[in-house]
Amino acid sequence: MMKKPRHSSGRVIVIGAGIGGLATALPLVHRGFDVTVLERHAVPGGKMRQVNGVDAGPTVLTMLDVFEALFDDVGETLSDHVTLIPQDILARHWWPDSGPLDLFQNRDQSAQAICDFAGPAARDEFTTFADRAARLYDGFQGPMMHKAEPRLANLSAHVLKNPRLIMDMAPGQTMRRLLEKSFTDPRLRQLFGRYATYVGGSPDQSPALLSLIWDAEARGVWCVKGGMSTLARTIAALIETKGGAIRTNASVKKINTAFGGVSGVTLTTGETIYADHVVFNGDPRALALGLLGEPSSQTATITTKRARSHSANVWSFAATPSDIELVHHNVFFCDPSKNEFAEIARGYIPSDPTLYVCAEDRGQGVAQPDTERFEIIMNTPSLTQRAAQPEDYEICHTRTFPTLRRFGLRFRPEPGPEALTMAKTFDALFPGSAGSLYGQTPHGMTAALERPTARTRIKGLYLAGGGTHPGAGVPMAALSGRHAAAAIVTDQTLTSRFRKTATPGGTSTASAVTASALSRSSGS
Repeated sequence: MMKKPRHSSGRVIVIGAGIGGLATALPLVHRGFDVTVLERHAVPGGKMRQVNGVDAGPTVLTMLDVFEALFDDVGETLSDHVTLIPQDILARHWWPDSGPLDLFQNRDQSAQAICDFAGPAARDEFTTFADRAARLYDGFQGPMMHKAEPRLANLSAHVLKNPRLIMDMAPGQTMRRLLEKSFTDPRLRQLFGRYATYVGGSPDQSPALLSLIWDAEARGVWCVKGGMSTLARTIAALIETKGGAIRTNASVKKINTAFGGVSGVTLTTGETIYADHVVFNGDPRALALGLLGEPSSQTATITTKRARSHSANVWSFAATPSDIELVHHNVFFCDPSKNEFAEIARGYIPSDPTLYVCAEDRGQGVAQPDTERFEIIMNTPSLTQRAAQPEDYEICHTRTFPTLRRFGLRFRPEPGPEALTMAKTFDALFPGSAGSLYGQTPHGMTAALERPTARTRIKGLYLAGGGTHPGAGVPMAALSGRHAAAAIVTDQTLTSRFRKTATPGGTSTASAVTASALSRSSGS
């Protein structure tokens, strides 16, 4: 097919084909930039990966509007490319002596389920909490999540114009403290506190503001037919269809610079590739540690000064389960009187963990097979948090499967070491991460403002991914990619305006139009 004409000085290298890198590349290639994505692994997707055909990363899609906008922006429709299956039941929850409790996309159903589970007072508490979470989500979605470079002064002005948000934010309070005030039943405090783990945090230390994560999930959860890795492969294929290049097994050794800006990259094979713009879609801490050369080591230095978010033990395997009524999302909580997060904070694998079980073949609209695919996640400390306790298969196994057996969930056969990914493996897969799956810790009232943003101090070098603003999670990483793409288009336009050799006939004006459109659609 005939490729679109390229921008003058518009060659872009994207390092990493995670969702952030893919969401950067797609709008750029659509606008005529010469884009090559370099992925060190054999397939695109980053943390949206598979182990032996089983998803071993994110399990569902939330904030669907982010992905609809990503596709709309390039003249495509999301539903034309992937099959999405809405989940009526958001998650099913068990406790050692009670449950299950289902929460639903329909809020009235959730309220009734909580009433049946814990009484009318609990239902009313949930309604009040959900109202607060919705106001917070609506209040910060635009000025924070969709804003490419949020500033404390601007956020403060926004809050002052909406004073109800001050009370809802509960300044200075942790999520745990807010939940203690919000719910009488300790099981519900535990349930809604778990949403801090979605961004790698503990409810003990995460700000109360993060209660808005519940509302993000309550607005809808979708399975992707074929698994979340299908979404990554789909976007990668679309990039290639539009004229971009995806190179796998291409590991970058160094980001090159010249005359105060980037000039390209050098691969571990010795190959050097020229570029006007380089986007790093990895953990930005890798740059600060000098893993991609000294010139970029002054980038994202905040990442070496802040604590890391949690890691996880992740099991990915196929087996036949016992006869227990699982849905796609299942959570098996530890005793509410125990605090697994205190152990993680001390650097230990929880002795009595909460376990998330994704039954990947359930919620797909078809009967599940006899042998099903499962992903089990246990929160653990990152390598920088780790105490003397070693990572060990036997420890991980005995704290996972005997726990589930107490709930009546058994697997035949139980998985072996090949099915387990631990922090040290995540660090090898994603260099510089210290095994953390979510970048910097979300702990602290201003933690969200301390993440690196798309632009860096080096001209032409940009960041995208879950370690970059607006943060962890598939939708947030996708937004970071759109922020990076918008920054590149804007910067390219400004350069073209002042370049004496600009192409006659209005190239700069055309670039300005596309930059403006992309900035609006990404919330810049």
